Amino acid sequence: MRALVLSAALVLAAVFAPAAHAADSRLHITAGGTPDQPRVYSGAGKSVSGIDVDADWVILDGFTLDEPSAPGVEIRGNHVTLKNSRITAPHGGDGDGIRFFGDYIAIEHNTISKTVNRDGAHADCMQTFSSDSPPSNHIRIERNRCEKIDNMCLMAEGPNDGQGDGKGHTTDFLIKDNFCETLVASQTLMFEDVQQATITGNTFAAGPDHAIGLAIHSTGARVEGNRVDPSIPCEVGIDDSSREGYVGPEPACAP
Repeated sequence: MRALVLSAALVLAAVFAPAAHAADSRLHITAGGTPDQPRVYSGAGKSVSGIDVDADWVILDGFTLDEPSAPGVEIRGNHVTLKNSRITAPHGGDGDGIRFFGDYIAIEHNTISKTVNRDGAHADCMQTFSSDSPPSNHIRIERNRCEKIDNMCLMAEGPNDGQGDGKGHTTDFLIKDNFCETLVASQTLMFEDVQQATITGNTFAAGPDHAIGLAIHSTGARVEGNRVDPSIPCEVGIDDSSREGYVGPEPACAP
């Protein structure tokens, strides 16, 4: 697998030149922008076999990833936006569609589908954790479709969940207007040691025992206006350590 390192100035001219960017090429972005002028990488629907971001102030727009190496997209940076992209059937590793690490990350208008728990994988639509990786803060996940996901639509773990490195905090998540279809896991969204999550306007399709899990001091959560398939018996599962500041439907089960 080749990793392609490209500056934004080259993207439209060179990223998809047939000789340099066949479908088996993984895009590696290391050149970022500034608050006034973020770097825009425009895919225009073209195919790459994965994307790694190691930069700040980046916008990724309109990429197609068919059967990429997992995670299909991995973001390590601040002020990064991924939008209007499609990730289908990621494979290898833990099978995740997207992993993200950093602050002020936006994931919007994407479709991620067919993550499979093959060979011991826990294949989530999206995941973040803090174990020798930066904690994630000020995250917006909006109007995405997670379709035919074996594991969770979002697994978010903070640095103090018992497996993290104990450095910093993971806070301020907005999960809004997404479609989430979990086929195997017990919950669709799982938060461990994540504070101040707002979960609103989402559609939780059939499959899990409960839609949302809040555990290990995931305090200050707000849950409202979600559509829960009648086959899901519990919208919110919560443990005692996460009840402080909770606003939403009465939790009806464990996380």
